[in-house]
Amino acid sequence: MTRLSVNINKIATLRNARGANNPDVSKIAMDCERFGAQGITVHPRPDERHIRYSDVIQLKDVVTTEFNIEGYPDERYMKIIREVRPAQATLVPDPPGVLTSNAGWDTVRHQEFLKKIINEIKSAGVRVSVFVDPDVKMIEGASTAGSDRIELYTEPYASQYHKNQEQAIAAYKEAASIAHALGLGLNAGHDLDLHNLRFLKHSIPLLDEVSIGHALICDALYLGLENTIQLYLRELQ
Repeated sequence: MTRLSVNINKIATLRNARGANNPDVSKIAMDCERFGAQGITVHPRPDERHIRYSDVIQLKDVVTTEFNIEGYPDERYMKIIREVRPAQATLVPDPPGVLTSNAGWDTVRHQEFLKKIINEIKSAGVRVSVFVDPDVKMIEGASTAGSDRIELYTEPYASQYHKNQEQAIAAYKEAASIAHALGLGLNAGHDLDLHNLRFLKHSIPLLDEVSIGHALICDALYLGLENTIQLYLRELQ
């Protein structure tokens, strides 16, 4: 079964636009779970432009499915991981001011750094996933560094999907095969939606988890949150 983890950053963005607590991030997380989501993802950035540190602390006490915290592993992020101890920490190579994650780790160049960070996170009993491009060397580097899983950066797949599906998925199928051979779990995320998700899942049946936020929240504006989550789950069947 491929799990659906809903990234609720955009809910926090909407709340922050008015400065009060509407919509309530914690309530939305609980609703997502109630509607069928098997995980909740957040990406607390240093400027707190969406998810705040206080949100993460509150979510720790209400999320009953898998809690996944994404971020660049600076000391601020590591403090959050040590305090919250989520089910999963997803390491992304974002510099502080970036708008969104737009590339995977160079796990060869940053091998020693990642080894140290991954060892520290795993010693806290937290599963580690490393955000990577569908590149064999980067996947092998994540394995050597000690990661439990990789998360494939799927924006290139999404951007090519409507032009040539087989060409769009080719590198990801190879990446999934390599990850499986190395004993790595396999996640995917970025620009996945109701148009391209089913083909990804059918092409990579061993996919453990997808993390989806922006497209899902946009769909929910038209279709309703409960209905939207059910539609995404259907695509993963």
